Amino acid sequence: MVAQNGKDLLIKIDMTGDGQFVTAAGLRATRISFNAETVDVTSLESQGGWRELLGGAGVKSASISGSGVFKDADTDERARQIFFDGVTPEFQVIIPDFGTVQGAFLITSIEYAGSHNGEATYELSLASAGALTFTAAS
Repeated sequence: MVAQNGKDLLIKIDMTGDGQFVTAAGLRATRISFNAETVDVTSLESQGGWRELLGGAGVKSASISGSGVFKDADTDERARQIFFDGVTPEFQVIIPDFGTVQGAFLITSIEYAGSHNGEATYELSLASAGALTFTAAS
C-alpha cells in the first residue's frame, strides 16, 4: 500500500436507516482501531513454558474517533440524535485503497469546543455494537 491522502479516510453515517450513507461533515482527523481480546490456554504442558492462545475465542471490537469543525447541520444533528437516543445505526469507514468497514456503532462521546477567536470544533468517539463487514477496495 502506497502513501494515501488522510482526507480520504471517511466516516459515513446512515442518515435515515435506509442504507444511504453521508460523510460526517467537517472532520479533519479520523481514526479506526480494531481489537481482539486474547484467551490464554497456557498449561503446565505448554511446550517450553511458552504462552498459548486460543485462536478465534476472544471478543472482537472496533473503535472510531474523529474531530473537526461544524460544516453541515444535517450530519451534526444526526450525530447528536444518535447519542441522545442511545441507538446503534450503521456506519461506514472508507479506508483508501484498502476497503470499507461497515456495521452498527454506538456513539460513546461527543465533545464540543470553541474559543472566542476561532471556530467551533467537535470530537466524537464510537464503539462497535455488533458484527462488522469488510469489503476490499477494487
